[in-house]
Amino acid sequence: MNGLALERLLADEAQTARLGEDLALSLRPGDVLALKGDLGAGKSTLARALIRTLADDAGLDVPSPTFTLVQSYDTRIPVHHFDLYRLSSAAELDELGFDEALAQGAALVEWPERAEVYLPKTTVLIELVQHGDGRLARLSGQGAAFDRAARSLAMRDFLANAGWGEAQRRHFIGDASARSYEIVSLPDRKPQVLMNSPRLVLGPPVCDGKPYAEIAHT
Repeated sequence: MNGLALERLLADEAQTARLGEDLALSLRPGDVLALKGDLGAGKSTLARALIRTLADDAGLDVPSPTFTLVQSYDTRIPVHHFDLYRLSSAAELDELGFDEALAQGAALVEWPERAEVYLPKTTVLIELVQHGDGRLARLSGQGAAFDRAARSLAMRDFLANAGWGEAQRRHFIGDASARSYEIVSLPDRKPQVLMNSPRLVLGPPVCDGKPYAEIAHT
């Protein structure tokens, strides 16, 4: 896959789960995350953490879609968990309602190589490989979904530098701007609000040579 790439070392299962949490905070409707890795690489751990974060329910039952091929969850952003291992042809992805799933929410796809030609070019690929006693996660992609994922991981680094690297992150609220807010918490500390304020994309001029974003925020 062409585009940008970044890597994360995952020393244990808890760090794999935190990666899933970080990715969940970056998801928007229409996004596709593709998970690659051998059996036991941590795909299920990451997927469970991502879905539970979107549901804000740490105890949510997240069964493997190995036999059902897809499991759907009515979370903050609807998420559809696909397992394509048992697909006999890539065309079967359409029969599973893949396009409809993206129209309603986001998709998490295991064994994406079974139908790679059908996945959008903006798919964010997460590859999990053995690395010593832990795992190496390599994220690659292009477009807004990858940029948001990379920013969410940078926010985790920001938290780590502030002594909050193991904090739980949960969506709090958004507003009409590009800003969003999270609640970050640790067992022995008072919860804090984390603001995500990405650079404003101005867009084309709409009045007096000024873009809408500039007019609305001045």
